Amino acid sequence: MRTLILGGDGYLGWPTALYLSERGHEVAVADNFLRRQYDHELGVESLVPIAPLRTRVDVWRELTGREIGVWVGDLTDGDFVAGMVEAFRPDAIVHYAEQRAAPYSMIDRQHAVHTQVNNVVGNLNVLYAIAEIDPSIHLVKLGTMGEYGTPNIDIEEGWLDVTHKGRTDRLPFPKQPGSMYHLSKVHDSHNIMFACRTWGLRATDLNQGIVYGQATEETMRDPRLATRFDYDGVFGTVLNRFVVQAVLGHPLTVYGTGGQTRGLIDIRDTCECIRLAAENPAEPGEFRVFNQMTESLSVAEMADRVVQTYGKPVEVEHLDPPRTEKPEHYYNVAHTSLLELGLQPHLLSDTLLESLYAITEEHAHRADPSVIRPTVRWDRVRNALPDRWARGVQPRGRHIAD
Repeated sequence: MRTLILGGDGYLGWPTALYLSERGHEVAVADNFLRRQYDHELGVESLVPIAPLRTRVDVWRELTGREIGVWVGDLTDGDFVAGMVEAFRPDAIVHYAEQRAAPYSMIDRQHAVHTQVNNVVGNLNVLYAIAEIDPSIHLVKLGTMGEYGTPNIDIEEGWLDVTHKGRTDRLPFPKQPGSMYHLSKVHDSHNIMFACRTWGLRATDLNQGIVYGQATEETMRDPRLATRFDYDGVFGTVLNRFVVQAVLGHPLTVYGTGGQTRGLIDIRDTCECIRLAAENPAEPGEFRVFNQMTESLSVAEMADRVVQTYGKPVEVEHLDPPRTEKPEHYYNVAHTSLLELGLQPHLLSDTLLESLYAITEEHAHRADPSVIRPTVRWDRVRNALPDRWARGVQPRGRHIAD
């Protein structure tokens, strides 16, 4: 297949590009390097050093003989998107290219507006490019389990059979997003569903849980192929953050009681889910939703797993929750579609955690403990920014076009 990966320089986009290339896909990636710019703004950097995209692509070619095409530009530029799709003519477009951090979207008005414009407008431009150039292109869009919120009923895969006043219909599962970022993902889902219904497009919306891990079989072939490892309080995911805190000898920062339950998935399974979705496309006019997670744990259970498996004493510190959310809740998620397509999940294990500890210990000298604690609160319209933040470095619409 010819597969175009949007956000191909990112945490998940880059290992997915290698994974699909290794399995015979003709791959091109697109990025505007905005994620790297966020690091400059926040005064942080990936725990594991990451090479420039051009270096990564060159190393992969040297090791495997396989080419990965590179497009540099911004999805909010509709002409760039259309030109790229027209030139590459993909069978599938994998869309990772969105601002992905809930805390970042809740800093203030500017960051909320940026998140929604970047995500919603970029996604709309992709939909229009597909509709105008080749409606048979299959869009594989990364959503989030956070679209659903935490309802007091089982979470189905995108749809819900509803009987009301004697009449029954199959409707989109109700959404209760928990941040401006999650709201942008809900808008994306509605726009994709509309495009499928109206223009006959085909799309798979992958509502993904929290990803953990940093290494895949492909990225481990050369240090210059490594993907990023975020641990800070804005972009760092909870389990990766706990592992870094354990290695540094700092208490694990659990928000509130830790009763918040989350869906989880190994980074290797994310790559395989994308392959399964791309190689088994939706039908024309079909808006398909898969819940992309493999297990669920509460934050307290994740912290306890780290306490039990790390070889040194680990303390836990309970912080005043920065987010507006239920401290404990019901959480039961249907996630069978990808299993039926053949996913064989890697569940969180002591062995996996040991490998995360090893990666973190290798790069512990790069860790900055001051960036881990939360700095963004949901109950504030405008948050006071830490001194290390670059006040003048803010994301812009059109970044680079090539």
